[in-house]
Amino acid sequence: METDGLFSLADSGVRTAPAGSGAVGGFSPPGADSPLPVRMRPATIDELVGQDHLLAPGAPLRQLVGGSTPMSVILWGPPGSGKTTIAHLVAAATDRRFVAMSALSAGVKDVRAVIDTARRERRAGGPPTVLFIDEVHRFSKTQQDSLLAAVEDRTVTLLAATTENPYFSVISPLLSRCVLLTLQPLDETAVRLLVRRAITDERGLGAAVTLSPDAEDHLVRLAGGDVRKALTALEAAASSAKAREATEIDLSTAEQAVDVAAVRYDRDAHYDVTSAFIKSMRGSDVDAALHWLARMLVAGEDARFIARRIVIFASEDVGMADPSALSVATAAAHAVEYVGLPEAQLNLAQAVIHLATAPKSNSATTAIGAAVADVRAGRGGAVPRHLRDSHYPGSRGLGHGTGYRYPHDDPRGSSPSSTRRTTWPAPTTTGPASTDRSGPSPPASPYFAGSCEVRMLRSATACAARRGEARW
Repeated sequence: METDGLFSLADSGVRTAPAGSGAVGGFSPPGADSPLPVRMRPATIDELVGQDHLLAPGAPLRQLVGGSTPMSVILWGPPGSGKTTIAHLVAAATDRRFVAMSALSAGVKDVRAVIDTARRERRAGGPPTVLFIDEVHRFSKTQQDSLLAAVEDRTVTLLAATTENPYFSVISPLLSRCVLLTLQPLDETAVRLLVRRAITDERGLGAAVTLSPDAEDHLVRLAGGDVRKALTALEAAASSAKAREATEIDLSTAEQAVDVAAVRYDRDAHYDVTSAFIKSMRGSDVDAALHWLARMLVAGEDARFIARRIVIFASEDVGMADPSALSVATAAAHAVEYVGLPEAQLNLAQAVIHLATAPKSNSATTAIGAAVADVRAGRGGAVPRHLRDSHYPGSRGLGHGTGYRYPHDDPRGSSPSSTRRTTWPAPTTTGPASTDRSGPSPPASPYFAGSCEVRMLRSATACAARRGEARW
C-alpha cells in the first residue's frame, strides 16, 4: 500500500533499511513519474519550511534529524505539515538502521520482530534502530503496550506520526516516554513559497510553466495549510495547461484542476468546531453560528448530534428568557429525523438563527446546579409531612398531607410548599432584548475572525427583565 506517497510498505507493513545502504532509508529515490509532492520533499532539514518553532539550533527536531540524541518522538500535526518528510530526513542518516511501519497494516507480531532484531543488532555492536510508525493512533492499546519496554531502554528510538490528538489516541505510558512535537499547519506564506519552489525547481516542474498571481492565490487558499494538497493541485493544473499547449496556469485552469476544497474535520476539529458553534450562539453572533454550522454539515458531521446540541443549548443558555426556544429546537431535531439531510439543514439553520438572536438566560442551568449541589451536600432532609403521599389507606393516620393547602383553592393562587426555603440569586439575562429577528446582524465579533479564535463575548446589551424563575 502507499503511505503518504513516501514509501511502499510490504504486506507485513514493515520496510527496513540497513545503516549505510545505498537507498535513502530503504526508500527508492523518487522517479520522474513520482507525484510532485514526493519529488519536492526537502533533501535537508534546512529546506524544511513552516515549522520555525521547531527548527531553532539545538531544538528537538534538529537533534532528531541529526541523530545527536537518541530521543523517541511523537510528531503530531495535520496532513501536509511535514511529518513523513521528517521521517524521510531521519531515514537519510547513514549511521542508523531505519525501519518503517504503518499502523494500518502492522500488528504486534511485526512490532516484536523489529524489536528483537534491534536488540540483537545492539548486542552485536551494530547501529541503533529507528522505528517509524505512521498513523500510530490506529494502533490498539495492546499494540502500543508492546512498544513500552523497547522505548524505555532505547532498544529502538521511536518516531511516530499522528494526525489525531495523542492525549486521546496514544496511551499515557508511551506518551510519557516520548517527546511530543506539535507541527502547525503551514501558513499561506509557507505554502506560497513551496508552490513557487515547485514551479522553478528541477525536481518539480522545472519552469516548464508559469503560474499567474490569481491562480497562485487560489491554490494557496484552497490548500488550507496542507502543502501536499497545494502541490497535487499544482501538478494537475500544470498537466491541464500542457495538454492545451499553454505555458501559463491561469485562474480558470487552476479552478478546473481543483473543484472544491476538502474540509479538514478530524476528532480534534469535531470538539473545537462544536465549541465554537455553541459559543457563537451564546454570544448572539448569528453569522458566526451559521458559519460553524455549515462547517459541521459540509464535513459530514452527524446532523442528529448537531440537533442534540441545539436542544441542550435552548435550555442551558436561552432558558426562560425565551421559553419558545426549546420548542423550536426540539422541532428542528424532529425535522432531522423526519426529513433528513440535505433539506434538514434548513430546519437546523432556522433553529440556530432563533437561538442566536434570542435573549439569553442561564437561570435553569445555575438553578438545577445549585439544587443538585444542595442535595449532595446533605441538605435535603425528610419530605415534610404535608407534602407526603396521602392516597393510600392509613396515610392520613400517619399525618401525611395534613396541613397541605391546594394552590388552586388559595385566593392568592399559590401556597408555600415548605416552611424551609433555599433561595438562589437568579442570573441576569443577556442577549438581544427584543425577539424581533428582522434587524441587522450583530457587529463583527471574535467568533470567526481571520484567526478563528473563539473567545467569550461579554455582552453589554440591555436585556429582557429578569423573570425570577430561579427563586425556589
